[in-house]
Amino acid sequence: MKEILGKKIGMTRIFREDGEVVPVTVIEAGPCPVVARKTVEKNGYNAYQVGFGTRRKKLVSRPFAGQFKESKIEPTYCLREVKYDESELEIGALLKADIFHEGEKVDVTGISRGLGFAGAMKRHHFQGANKTHGQSDRWRAPGSVGSSSYPSRVFKGQRMAGRMGRDKVTALNLEVVKIIAKENLILVKGAVPGHRGALLKVRKSNRSRL
Repeated sequence: MKEILGKKIGMTRIFREDGEVVPVTVIEAGPCPVVARKTVEKNGYNAYQVGFGTRRKKLVSRPFAGQFKESKIEPTYCLREVKYDESELEIGALLKADIFHEGEKVDVTGISRGLGFAGAMKRHHFQGANKTHGQSDRWRAPGSVGSSSYPSRVFKGQRMAGRMGRDKVTALNLEVVKIIAKENLILVKGAVPGHRGALLKVRKSNRSRL
């Protein structure tokens, strides 16, 4: 498993050698310093705690400040745990975009854009009522939401109007179209969740089609 943290820069397009136009998302992936190591003996699992971005020292809480001081690493904007193939990475080692290669398939996880309060049709893709035969006031209504005398309540999970977006979403099996190692940029085919500047986790996909 290969994983790295990154930031969504935005979308653009590139041209392949045969003239095909490919829509891509530009992700700034790394550099991510290894701040701590999780082991089976001590934590029950193997992982690395890595940072991404920069943050002023006075904005870092004391527990995290002590952790960065112990690792002799400048404070980072965020800390996350990632799995990695290499079992002997040293504290302070850097994970960069070049851990991936062009043509590889990756999964990208992030928080989707928040869209505020939305009705049932927009939120759940309901078809809506007929616009003929006098159905003038029920075009976009959700319809019946519960029973009458029994159980006299609305079941949990009923699809209704409510907050839309800002959920953890993973875009699966995206192709790495290009790697710009000098600038730590990964260009993946298609769209990924989140707004510009959103924090992302990029990992090697285990769902690649044969």
